[in-house]
Amino acid sequence: MSKKDSFKDRAVFATRFAAIATTVGSAVGLGNIWRFPYETGAHGGGAFLVCYLAFVLLIGIPVLWAEFYMGRTTRSNVFGAYRKLKAGPIGRVAGIIGIVSSLLILSFYSVVAGWTAEYFVSSLLGQLDFADKAVGHDQFVTMTTGWRPVQWTVLFLFCNTFILLRGVTKGIERASNILMPLLFLLLIVFCINAFTMPGFGRGVSYLFKPDFSQINASVLLSAMGQAFFSLSLGLGCMMTYASYFSSRNNLACTAVTTAVLDSLVAILAGVIIFPAVFSFGLSPEAGPTLVFEVLPYIFNQLPVGQLWSTLFFLLLFLASITSTVSMSEISITYFCEERRYSRRRATLVSSAISLVGGLLCALSFGPLSHLTICSLTIFNLFDYVTSNIALPLGGMIISVFIGRMARKHLLATDLADGHRVTIKLIVFCLTWICPVAIFLIFLNSIGII
Repeated sequence: MSKKDSFKDRAVFATRFAAIATTVGSAVGLGNIWRFPYETGAHGGGAFLVCYLAFVLLIGIPVLWAEFYMGRTTRSNVFGAYRKLKAGPIGRVAGIIGIVSSLLILSFYSVVAGWTAEYFVSSLLGQLDFADKAVGHDQFVTMTTGWRPVQWTVLFLFCNTFILLRGVTKGIERASNILMPLLFLLLIVFCINAFTMPGFGRGVSYLFKPDFSQINASVLLSAMGQAFFSLSLGLGCMMTYASYFSSRNNLACTAVTTAVLDSLVAILAGVIIFPAVFSFGLSPEAGPTLVFEVLPYIFNQLPVGQLWSTLFFLLLFLASITSTVSMSEISITYFCEERRYSRRRATLVSSAISLVGGLLCALSFGPLSHLTICSLTIFNLFDYVTSNIALPLGGMIISVFIGRMARKHLLATDLADGHRVTIKLIVFCLTWICPVAIFLIFLNSIGII
């Protein structure tokens, strides 16, 4: 590591490929392969896709670039980044929101990721029974209630901790360099399989032939929310990873590449799922159960269905682990830099907190299902607070702070490798488009509009 890149011996990603692989791995997760298809199915197919891509361009890339700028400029954790940029009290609030919310997200996300791990193992051993949809539903309920999810949540967090304990270059970077190409390879294999299905034409037409009459306020707001949440914006994931960027990384180029690859994964998931749904006469509007109930039923009807099912849930598991590794890094860097913990101690403390939260969330489907706050179980409460309040609020603070408060400084410095027009376009979006759009997402997510 050169002196220019070092900051108190802070690690730096060795290559540009590693920087892109890790940031794409952070963005790509269950939101792309699980959430995007059912959101698309529920909101008109191609019309939703067009709106989603527009908001990735107008909101996703500018806010992503802003997080990259804050992370690399300060070479610090999310709390320290706001402090070093002199964001004042609002910055401290944003930093605390990012750290606390990342731990809450890890808690409930690890439960869903544990489901993917169990489905993968059960499929590998030939234990999934989805001969009809009713049996599949009953099996899903059995696998996700009671004490059973606890062991899979623990197992998933153990895998997550193992990678994190190896550090940035030997753990996160090396895992991303292996897992992300494997994830894309599996996506391509499934797309080739989808091409052979009788419903391929209808599925692709549903996804890529928009009916603009379907666009309404609900579609627009849902598309904005999907674009925002898909890129893991607002908490500091990307800010934290950018603190490991080399000074040679072109921030604008990396932001665009990350957004494009993240969107590509979501689109490929749609190419995989919708032809299968139409081939077997099912509804694309199946909702959140599309992946865990409908797809296994479809795999059961295919030749060598056990193989396809096993590979698909392996794909989901890989997407889950790359996202949780990045989410964990938010709190780990905070403990290391603000609390002066060693990397090992910070990782174990972060994992222990996530484990406690994860166990509470896992049990909220069974023994703790009676424990509710504002009529929400622990799992649903963690999900609601982070997804509907913390992420939009964090994203709004980032866009307002970088777009308005730091505007003069940004325009006066060479932050986009000499592309002054690029800086102006990004700052314009951050100043005028992103705050309004994110505010609308926030109002929609809490049920006001």
